Amino acid sequence: MHPTLRNFLLSAVLVAIPVTGFVVAERYLLPSAPASTAQINNQQGLGDLSAYQVIVADTQKIADTGDLKAAEKRITDLETLWDQNATDLRKADAGAWSTVDAAADKAFSALRSGKPEISAVKQALVDLSQTLQAPVTAATAQPVQKIAGIVVTDETGRALPCEVLIGKLRDTLANSQPSASVADLQSKALERCNADDDAHANTFSAQALAQLKG
Repeated sequence: MHPTLRNFLLSAVLVAIPVTGFVVAERYLLPSAPASTAQINNQQGLGDLSAYQVIVADTQKIADTGDLKAAEKRITDLETLWDQNATDLRKADAGAWSTVDAAADKAFSALRSGKPEISAVKQALVDLSQTLQAPVTAATAQPVQKIAGIVVTDETGRALPCEVLIGKLRDTLANSQPSASVADLQSKALERCNADDDAHANTFSAQALAQLKG
């Protein structure tokens, strides 16, 4: 709408109707402000991801200096925060969570490889930053996968966080003494989980849970 015509209409509204009517007219006659990144994220269900974006930005600045060891230390802050909120984020939007989690894992791997390459690190951080800005679901729905009858993936086909199945295993055992085979599987699951290897950790946990059910 042309500014002059819009102002004329608003003036006419002010004369003809009370203030409450002006509020309604203003809503329809004035252009709406563009949605912020936080608002877009809220629409996608993950909420405000700015805290993670700050960490990634810090890591990028450090990586630009060539100090990849310090960059790896800073990205660990994101890993800690992400893991702390993983349960709530997955419940909010499992697909978007999976997309961000996959991008974060690539950044972790790039920085933690035996001989990290600066170009690979920078690209992984750029990808993670962009994913956090718009964490749309990249994966299509897939049948969940099971091992020994135990679900080990979500609806996007991504491995469940290893802490989930390890927690189920711990709760199932309660205070009982596990058999030698179950204890061995539990130990292997914990070792793989600590190495950020969700898929293999879930395999061991599922096998242990299946033995307990049997």
